[in-house]
Amino acid sequence: MGRQKTIVILKKLIFITLLLVFQTIGFGQTTLSGAVSDSNGSLYSVSVTIKDTLSNRIISYTYSDNNGNYKLVAQNQGQFNMVFNALGYKTKIVPLVLDEGQHNKTINVLLEEQPFTLDEVVIKSERAIVIKKDTITFKTKFFTKGNEQTVEDLLKIIPGLTVDSEGTIKVGNKEIEKLMIDGDDLFEKGYKILSKNMPAYPIEEVEVLQNYSNNHLLKSIEESDKVALNLKLNDKSKRIWFGNLEANVGNDSFYQYKANLMNFGKKNKYYFLANANSIGYNATGDIQQLIKPFRFNQPASIGDNQSVGNLIGLSDSDSNFKKERTNFNNAELVSLNAIFNPSDKLKIKTLGFFNWDETSFFRNQVDNITTNTNSFTNTEDYKLDNKRQLAFGKLDFIYKPSKTKMLESTTKYNNGNYNNDANLVFNGVSTLQNLEQNNTFFDQKINYTNKFIDKKVLLLTGRFITEKKPQNYTINQFLYQDLFPEYNTANNVFQVSNNQMQFVGVNAHILDRKSNGHLLELQLGNQFREDKLNTSFTLLEDNVSLHQPIDYQNQTKYQVNDLYFKSKYRIKLDNIAFSGNLEAHQLFNTLRSNNTSTQQTPFYINPSLGAEWTINSNNKILTTYTYNTTNANVLDVYSDYVLTGFRSFSKGTNTFNQLKASSMMLNYQLGNWANRFFANTLVLYTKNHDFLSTNTLINQNYTQSQKTLIKDSQFLTINTKFDYYFKFMSSNVKLDLGYTKNEFKNVVNNSNLRTVVSSNYNYGLELRSAFKGVFNYHLGTAWTTNKIETFANSKFTNNQSFLDLNFIFSKKFDAKVKTERYHFGSLDTDNTYYFLDFETQYKLIDKKLTLGITGKNLFDTKRYTSFSISDLGSSTTEVRLLPRMLLLRAEYRF
Repeated sequence: MGRQKTIVILKKLIFITLLLVFQTIGFGQTTLSGAVSDSNGSLYSVSVTIKDTLSNRIISYTYSDNNGNYKLVAQNQGQFNMVFNALGYKTKIVPLVLDEGQHNKTINVLLEEQPFTLDEVVIKSERAIVIKKDTITFKTKFFTKGNEQTVEDLLKIIPGLTVDSEGTIKVGNKEIEKLMIDGDDLFEKGYKILSKNMPAYPIEEVEVLQNYSNNHLLKSIEESDKVALNLKLNDKSKRIWFGNLEANVGNDSFYQYKANLMNFGKKNKYYFLANANSIGYNATGDIQQLIKPFRFNQPASIGDNQSVGNLIGLSDSDSNFKKERTNFNNAELVSLNAIFNPSDKLKIKTLGFFNWDETSFFRNQVDNITTNTNSFTNTEDYKLDNKRQLAFGKLDFIYKPSKTKMLESTTKYNNGNYNNDANLVFNGVSTLQNLEQNNTFFDQKINYTNKFIDKKVLLLTGRFITEKKPQNYTINQFLYQDLFPEYNTANNVFQVSNNQMQFVGVNAHILDRKSNGHLLELQLGNQFREDKLNTSFTLLEDNVSLHQPIDYQNQTKYQVNDLYFKSKYRIKLDNIAFSGNLEAHQLFNTLRSNNTSTQQTPFYINPSLGAEWTINSNNKILTTYTYNTTNANVLDVYSDYVLTGFRSFSKGTNTFNQLKASSMMLNYQLGNWANRFFANTLVLYTKNHDFLSTNTLINQNYTQSQKTLIKDSQFLTINTKFDYYFKFMSSNVKLDLGYTKNEFKNVVNNSNLRTVVSSNYNYGLELRSAFKGVFNYHLGTAWTTNKIETFANSKFTNNQSFLDLNFIFSKKFDAKVKTERYHFGSLDTDNTYYFLDFETQYKLIDKKLTLGITGKNLFDTKRYTSFSISDLGSSTTEVRLLPRMLLLRAEYRF
């Protein structure tokens, strides 16, 4: 009955929300503009706000410019007050009635001076939100509710900011570049380490930096739409050592321990953190974003896209649930970070990161495979144990000899050791797998910036990267009797692989911002990469080597030298901008494979065109067209088969390939992320004129796949997001609609070339309250439909819903309740699952000692079963979940 009640409540709330959304689709918007002046002329920096007449809540706000003019947008109708406020003048209130038919309204006001005297009195005017050019400042005390524990919790309640279930922070629809503390950045794109661990209480202001430049000398010169966040600390948290200790202990030996130690001075900053837990919590986020942050096509980003791929990876996750529900872990994390300023010209940043983790993953799976020649069913009972040791260090030197010059040096070193043991019962046969791998990564980057003339900058960048990923893979069964019938006494196999890369790149980049606003960019550079891929596959009887099949060994050396010139020009004509980009690449390719060597010197040009139309402050259209040629990488061109899983072999093309594609993008934005209403629609279409597909031979015990060049595939994605604030219910509604279609071709079991069409539909909505009282809620639901069309069609729909309730009973006591419902389509039974979590805390000693209780998976759901489809058939997967846990929590601040 409890579950049925939950479903009924969710359905009612969703139905009401849908009605409200659809009723408001037709709402118009009114643009309000005018001038503010006094008896002597125009007034600048006058606060202009629209307030609801009932709740006195601020609906929209702006400030008059240097000429006394202002403009803002109201997204709804009704009765309001328009308030004009400036220091030294009487506040002026203008009653305002907005009707649906109104689109523009002009209101000019004359402010009356209000003389005052100061007698040892300090007058301060504090606003919740302050806008200065490209910086929007949020005073946290106006938004916090007192139950925020980490920076991540704090950012979730800042208007316009969103934090997803994995910790990714977005402003509107754009992910942030970095998360800084008092203007200094430690973690770059790996900011989740900071947001997931640093306590929220020292943060006084959150600054949103729009049109952000990673290089301050490029500010107002480069064309940037990047955003970053800066956390400003309160005065009590500066120039002193402070932090917190937290302990969580629970049933069945579940635990989590946290520690933060910080000192943020004017010259030096220190931030040390530690986390140990067995509750499935990932305290690091995406660790690769810390080690290898990727910035596409940005100044001084040469080498960001260089890495070595793994030949073999044993799966330890499932995308249907939050990873922390399936992550049986025992993790320890220590991070030591510091910033030193020995002088005004020199800044030194150090970062040390150490992570130890032991995880387990449990999965049962049934695969139903249907091809043109055969059909069969495979069963897998799978348990994976992973052990990981990772150490990462980073050293930055930033030297500024003058206000117009800067020299930056970044050195990184990473070493990771992984030992994976998989116990797999495949079709009733016990199979043990072991994968040992090591990753060694060194990266040295030097960048020199010279702003030699105002609005003209020269960047010189050099980079050297070396990376190695050796892997040893063993299987204690021999499943390939049909492939090697003459070795019927073999009972295990062993593969050694060594994949390594060296990269050297240099780049000269000139940015020239013209007096009329046009921007010219020129780049000249050279990138050289050498890959070595060596693999050895051996059939064994016990510990005795029987055979090394000749077609299953690789000795590949692949060199690519790219000499390039890039030019880009952006023309801005009033509210319309056009851009053109032309890249010329001369490649020198060398492929040495198993004692044979070939060379190639292709030349190609990549053009692109773009247009941006800013209709007004709330309407913007962006479109681009790109024709792109890419060069194949080493995992595309190796010559012989490689074992890539316990029953799969893969083979490259053994030849050079340059792949051509065209893409078109159209984006329409209505409003902006800080407005009451915001909508964004993106359409992206890509046509691959040629692409690397597969020719696959599928048998019950093994598959062999070879890459092959095929003409024409296409990809289409459409996504629309709506964000609207309902003042009458103090709640925000988000609507997300999406459609993706991928059409490609492949060959299976020597059939004719077949076309595969994969379609995905997603539609969902969220409703989040912003009450000032005891209670707040956040609910949402999302449906996902997947469809595959080949010679047989398959389709299924999944649904995920949630309802979160927040209660703040007093300044000392608060509680959170989280519920989730998952429904998996195409399953006859056991297709709906419910979860209930809660968290409560009591401030025993204000700002010192807090006690709490946390409960997770209170329904004690042991496992779940989901359904998936592919162009080869369908799979039913059962995954084990972390059991019910209750944790007692104590946090001490010092």
